[in-house]
Amino acid sequence: MTSTVVASPSFGDLALLPAVLSAIETLGYETPSPIQAQTIPALLEGRDMLGQAQTGTGKTAAFALPLLSRLELERREPQVLVLAPTRELAQQVAVSFSRYGQNLNGLEVATLCGGQEYRDQLSALRRGAQVVVGTPGRVIDHLDRGSLKLNGLNALVLDEADEMLRMGFIDDVKRVVADTPEDAQRVFFSATLPSEIERIVNKYLVDPVKVTIEARTTTNESIEQRLVRVDGGAKVEALARIIEVEPVDAAIVFVRTRAACTTLTEQLSARGVNVASLSGDLDQSLRERTITRLKRGKVDVLIATDVAARGLDVPRITHVINYDLPQDAEAYTHRIGRTGRAGRTGIAITFAGFREGRKVGWLEQATGQKMDVMELPDETAIRAHRDEVFHQRVVATLTKGAEEQKALIERLVEEGYDPVELATVFAAMARADEPPIGRLQAPRRERNERSDRNDRERSSRRRDDRAPREGMTRYRVSVGHKDGVKPGQLVGALANEGGIEGSRIGRIDIRNAFSVVELPNSLPASILTKMARARVAGRALEISEDRGSPERAPRRRRDNGDAPVRRQSRA
Repeated sequence: MTSTVVASPSFGDLALLPAVLSAIETLGYETPSPIQAQTIPALLEGRDMLGQAQTGTGKTAAFALPLLSRLELERREPQVLVLAPTRELAQQVAVSFSRYGQNLNGLEVATLCGGQEYRDQLSALRRGAQVVVGTPGRVIDHLDRGSLKLNGLNALVLDEADEMLRMGFIDDVKRVVADTPEDAQRVFFSATLPSEIERIVNKYLVDPVKVTIEARTTTNESIEQRLVRVDGGAKVEALARIIEVEPVDAAIVFVRTRAACTTLTEQLSARGVNVASLSGDLDQSLRERTITRLKRGKVDVLIATDVAARGLDVPRITHVINYDLPQDAEAYTHRIGRTGRAGRTGIAITFAGFREGRKVGWLEQATGQKMDVMELPDETAIRAHRDEVFHQRVVATLTKGAEEQKALIERLVEEGYDPVELATVFAAMARADEPPIGRLQAPRRERNERSDRNDRERSSRRRDDRAPREGMTRYRVSVGHKDGVKPGQLVGALANEGGIEGSRIGRIDIRNAFSVVELPNSLPASILTKMARARVAGRALEISEDRGSPERAPRRRRDNGDAPVRRQSRA
């Protein structure tokens, strides 16, 4: 009896275009990942597909490689459209298409998402981009403008469809899917299959191939992994407490966007933290100077994005803090691998609200390691820590001696002042620069979310002009109930255009002719300017600070359009 060992296919076995094969060889790809091996042949045949896979499994290449191989480069119109839930993911996918198609003469890739100038996007579309990657809101906007036409589309890809549902883009997704030519290939990727996504799949996909892949990666056992339950509004205070109390030599704090990098650096610097930022917009010389300062101890905390921190190796890093959750398990592994290097131990701390429990579960499942829940130091613990630090300073100074102050003390004692009271006063003076301890808002538990929302709705009906929550400012935007806008659309547009987390956006009241949105006080003017350019329901938001004036749009007869509409759960 003999047995046959079936070898894993190579990329050369998958009938990809030679120009695409040469590109992936240049990039160092050798063997397809499981999802690539299962997906590429079916997509080359033009089959519809439903893939259940997380980011980090190689799914971008799984759909990009075969779709690039099927392009008609001489045809200067959109042939492939990829929808992604966030600007960052859309940009990553667009870059991947460009890299895999680097040897395809005449290939044009257009990125349509918030935070970019319309001029650049329109220019790419006019040049005849064959591949278009974008977020739902901006894609819809170009469809409404007539600058994007789908009549020549060969393939539509929904990347992270369940995340688009969670962010409130489902109506935009339905619109795009419905506008796609009937004979176009439809490819959906979703980590989970909520009922709403399943209904779209059943309606629009024809005899789809179904592929399910679980991500699996490993993390360094010398890294202690912790989880802190904290919501967006309390994260700055939580981070400041950890930096103060933990035995940090040097720390890297990971955020999702360049805007968040700048904002958080400013916030920590204002609290006296020795901090610097490292994001993708730094030129190479400034990046190297920043890393050198970190290595030499002139900087203790580095705020960084994933791309900017690639390959970073600084031995004194004891802590990695995931201020924003990473996009996938691969990014998580890379992040926390910045500590615990060369046989050292390290600590990785991840911030997550209760609404983000599912993502935490994915990371734990993918890495095979459980995160230990860490309680944040309370006010008592911080005061005790500060007392201990001051005690050590006093003992060190006593050992060293301070003879130049002795004559002053003796004079005060001779004048009748009590030595203990004098010491108390001197201690208070020496500690006068200690920053105040901020208030820490407790995270909201998922199981209470519905009742909390109902309470807010009842409260809003009693007092509609209440003050914004602490740390927030109310802004008025120019779309409302009459435009058919929904809370999730506003959250998605503001988050994508401004490059911030959706969880940082507060209460939303939708009125008849306008809406009122709570945004963090700390947002720079440049971010608000970008948000104002966002379009929802075909209209620019035109953000302005809400002064609390009672003006309202005229009420139609028997129209309750001015009644507040509560922001929906995005969990």
